[in-house]
Amino acid sequence: GGGGGGGGGSPPPPPPRRIAARIAPVAVDTLLKPDAVLPTHPRFVKGTLDNGLEYVILPNASPAGRFEAHLEVFAGSADEREDQQGIAHLVEHVAYMGSRKRERLFGTGSQTNAYTDFHHTVFYACCPLEAPQTEGALNQLLLGRGGSPMLPRALDALCEVLEAQFQPARVEKERAAVLSEMSMVNTIEYRVECQILRTLHAENALARRFPIGLEDQIRTWTVDDVVRFHGEHYRPDNALLYVVGDVDPADVEARIRTAFDGVPKPTTPNPVPPCLKAQSRHFPPVVHEWSGGEFDGRADVPLADGAVLETSEDDKKRYLLPLDVPAVPHPATGVPVRAHVFQHELLQQFSFHLFAKRPVEAITTLAEHRAATAKRIVLSALQVRLNVMTRTEPLFSFVEFQHLDSAREACAVCSLDMNGDAGRWEDAVAAAVRETRRMGAFGLTQSELERFGAALVTDSEQLAAMGDQLAHGEQLTHLMETVACDHTFMDPDTAHAATLQAVATLGLEEVNDVAKDLMAHVVDFGDPDAARPSALIACSPATLADGTPVDISAEKLLAVAAAAATEPVEPEEELLIPENLMERSEVADAPDVPRSFADVAGADEADAARALGVRAQKLANGARIMVKALPHEAQRGALRLTMAGGRDSEEAIRCALGAAAVGARTLQEGGAFDPWSREQVELFCVDRLIMVEVVCTEEAVTVDFGFPTPPPRTGGCSGVEAALQLVHKILMPGAFLWEPDAFKRARIGHEQATETSLRSMEGAAQEALLESLLGNDPRFLSLGKGDADALTLEDVQKCMLAQLDPKNVEISVVGDLDAAETERLAVAYVGSVPRPEGAPETTLADGAPTATNARPPA
Repeated sequence: GGGGGGGGGSPPPPPPRRIAARIAPVAVDTLLKPDAVLPTHPRFVKGTLDNGLEYVILPNASPAGRFEAHLEVFAGSADEREDQQGIAHLVEHVAYMGSRKRERLFGTGSQTNAYTDFHHTVFYACCPLEAPQTEGALNQLLLGRGGSPMLPRALDALCEVLEAQFQPARVEKERAAVLSEMSMVNTIEYRVECQILRTLHAENALARRFPIGLEDQIRTWTVDDVVRFHGEHYRPDNALLYVVGDVDPADVEARIRTAFDGVPKPTTPNPVPPCLKAQSRHFPPVVHEWSGGEFDGRADVPLADGAVLETSEDDKKRYLLPLDVPAVPHPATGVPVRAHVFQHELLQQFSFHLFAKRPVEAITTLAEHRAATAKRIVLSALQVRLNVMTRTEPLFSFVEFQHLDSAREACAVCSLDMNGDAGRWEDAVAAAVRETRRMGAFGLTQSELERFGAALVTDSEQLAAMGDQLAHGEQLTHLMETVACDHTFMDPDTAHAATLQAVATLGLEEVNDVAKDLMAHVVDFGDPDAARPSALIACSPATLADGTPVDISAEKLLAVAAAAATEPVEPEEELLIPENLMERSEVADAPDVPRSFADVAGADEADAARALGVRAQKLANGARIMVKALPHEAQRGALRLTMAGGRDSEEAIRCALGAAAVGARTLQEGGAFDPWSREQVELFCVDRLIMVEVVCTEEAVTVDFGFPTPPPRTGGCSGVEAALQLVHKILMPGAFLWEPDAFKRARIGHEQATETSLRSMEGAAQEALLESLLGNDPRFLSLGKGDADALTLEDVQKCMLAQLDPKNVEISVVGDLDAAETERLAVAYVGSVPRPEGAPETTLADGAPTATNARPPA
């Protein structure tokens, strides 16, 4: 946790956007060789001062007129001794939060702060290029006109961290701040995170060195204790400075030298300890017991060029600690497995986590990039399968399988994570383990390989199209993790070229071998000679909502997971995925617009739309359409379908209580359009990277679509046309299939979400406030279980169909698209939808009487 906010004022509006010159990919022809070394970003600058301080500079265009400077000190809570737990965090506060030079950043439109983690402490400043002038500072800030350059101020503030003064008064002030922060972070979410990390890393210091520290130790340290830790770790050869933004590298280098050259060069060496810091100095000083792969069951440290630092017995005694979490014998083999259950009355849902720890593998060659691409394809395919399974059976509110490099933990964490109903935890754990095992045992189908390979190419193509228009913060986060893990930091065009090459050469057998290796700890779980999971942990409420105790233990958790890992599974069947949900010939030619938009909406609204570059009109069926091109949203688009009504309409259209809320969720859970099944429609969306979210508010139901605008590489229509086809099917009477299982999942999901909310302090307080403000109007309060159980599929269908009248909707489309062509498609797909038979002339969008506007004043 970090401490103390900073900054003040909002950033100025950016000056007119400057289109940065595109950099051609560097030596892309070398990527045609399998052993090719990946080229570094051509504008990436790296250097080292005479005193040992390293720096990294990356020019980035967005947002213009701003930069971020981050000083990373390789000292975190894992570097603390037994009697220093929390001192890294206290040093962070004393070194920066009380800095006079940091205070010079306040009131300039800057944000500045610091944070401590296991492996490092980071101090940062996000600033405009120039400070607003003293006279009329606010106006200067808003107009984007400034005075003195801000980079020297930011660098001076960060430099002071390495030469901080530890005055007794300053230490006591920050000690009080740290103790106050300790009480603020003691939430149930923090406790869950601690339980998970304690179990996953039970064999090393990460389980015992949480950054917040121990209160009794924090209270007793002297000024000399704090100075000693700072002197040991805060040295220029133990730090790295990042500068990312709208900057000139040569100018930044000169200013870095001016600010930091005066920091003395250390007189003693900075030795590398025999642990994972030898792989990367960004890692915490720990070792891990690995699960799976060539290092399975070992605690060795992989080094560059295939070398290995074998952990000696003395090093094991130093770095491998007695387990905080005892192992549980496997029910069939007796092999010990680290399993743990955490129960607490404040927990709202059951969660399960199955982990395997692998070494971080550097990505510096095309072969390594290709292997990483194969992993991404496997993970994408499995995630979609898990999502489809979630919609088939309402066991989960969330389920995910990931394999992520983690510099903070010095390993790649392979994890199966899920949240669900504590009353059905055994079914949920078994289902998630079975589906993961199916992927590991049989791998992908050929169509999955093609589909998810194409999706990765589309994703990298979008990043290449954005160039350096990613926000500085996003670039910097990616840059820091890339540098920490010793990956090559490529420019987006070159990364796209490498991804194209990787996807084009990957075969099904090779990718399925990767799947089996990734999930070896699940596929062969129970074989005494197979890879064991690093840990299993479940976090659960102590009781269900009705007071029934949740029957769970570490032994029972392991037994359920182990049983699921040995059940027979069948390979995934091939499924036909449509290239289009419908043909253009199925929609009528663009219908005539009976009146101009000005006639419908009024001259003022029409003038405002034109001034904003919005193409707006109202169709013959009453639907409103608005389209605006946003070229800076590189290859991305968004569509919102808004239906007037929401929960406020339940009384006006004589629907059952809660029908709108559960109906919107049924729309989200469903998705079958005759003749396509829900799975086919979902995979149609996956092919096009279309994200869909349905939300019911008090006054409207909205369906949001996010999509890439180019056509997918697997063939078929573009993202915007695909989204409009979905809108057509949703609005067309009789096209959307209101399925009983979707309604069941929606109702159960809504009940679980309501229970979770009302069992939290924030949710319960909000409910009480709304009761008081709205006179206990049940439409605006949480839907009780009794009312939800009383709903029928016919209730929610009636409520939603009343709002799915074209005359009651508005379609807004924005993005990197051809506005005229998009308008033509929208008119065709939306304009061809007839109004429901017998629909009233006046709709909710026209201001038809609703429960709120029809009721006379009290």
